[in-house]
Amino acid sequence: MTPDTQSRTLPHALPRPSTPSLACRLRRLTALGDAIPYSLVALAARVFPAAVFWQSGQTKLDANWRVSENAVYLFEEEYRLPLVDPSLAAHLATVAEHLFPVLLVLGLATRLSALALLGMTAVIQLFVYPDAWPTHGTWAALFLLLVARGPGVVSLDHLIGRACRGPM
Repeated sequence: MTPDTQSRTLPHALPRPSTPSLACRLRRLTALGDAIPYSLVALAARVFPAAVFWQSGQTKLDANWRVSENAVYLFEEEYRLPLVDPSLAAHLATVAEHLFPVLLVLGLATRLSALALLGMTAVIQLFVYPDAWPTHGTWAALFLLLVARGPGVVSLDHLIGRACRGPM
């Protein structure tokens, strides 16, 4: 083969660079998603709905950190929960909307706190705002994730669990 002939046949001998298939691209995209640490996802699942419930709890307090008369009025006239005294409901909701979000953010008693807020979400959905199911469904999905998988390593639950296991 002469150098002239070799240059004409060489490109045909090399494999053409192929474009990755759709399946390969999807696999790479999935790998990127798999690289997101669960603890980051769990932290977001704890903090963002906790902020919503905390803010709601804040609207029920007066300047002296007492349950406001307006909050009781809302439970009497708008929320109207069956079988629960409106004043008691206002007080219980206010405590829950402050206690459980703080515990979620700290990652302390996370599964219990998420379960409690999931219960509140169900009550709100069923008895107060039944048309707000997309919002409540989002909250429920985050709480279910936390109940099922826990708070992740960025949590006091994880630190306590590690300390309890200790060296064997």
